[in-house]
Amino acid sequence: MFDNIRADYRAHGSKLGAQGFWVMTIYRLGRWRYTLKPVLLRKFFSLIYRVLYKIVQMVTGIEVPCEVKIGRNFVIDHFGGIVVSGYTQFGDNCRIRTGVVVGLARVEDPCAPVIGNNVDIGAGAKVLGRIVIGDNVNIGANSVVTTDVPSNSIAVGVPARVMPRKPREAAVAPSGVPLNEDGFEPEARRA
Repeated sequence: MFDNIRADYRAHGSKLGAQGFWVMTIYRLGRWRYTLKPVLLRKFFSLIYRVLYKIVQMVTGIEVPCEVKIGRNFVIDHFGGIVVSGYTQFGDNCRIRTGVVVGLARVEDPCAPVIGNNVDIGAGAKVLGRIVIGDNVNIGANSVVTTDVPSNSIAVGVPARVMPRKPREAAVAPSGVPLNEDGFEPEARRA
């Protein structure tokens, strides 16, 4: 549990005030309590989890129950209006923003999306139903996704249209030196 909390802290920019970090800390506590063998101890921590979960939910406007399966480096950018169904699964290195809803399409079909690795979900997006979102996917702001999205794709619009991601061309500085991932010349090359 503590290794995951440290990783969540780093993923949220090492900021104790990041509300996404608060949510993930309570989430990790909720998952950890299931590992406790003595029933009385598990019930005690379940009570603590439920109280803290409700407090953080009211303060942040973010609802991520401990039943969600979340991989490493999950980041919640900004706060407010985020609801994630307990049936959802996230891979590693995923990011969600304000106003995102990930959950059931119909109450009578309790199955939520399975989301792959390196998925970025834009502000206000809705990802609903028994669908699979592949790896390396970007979901645009305010998109409504109700169908599968293959890996290396972009989903935008209402309803979402799926398009393949264009491969990134290697960026080159005016001096002819290849730029790093941030668009800057490597430190050793700068004059």
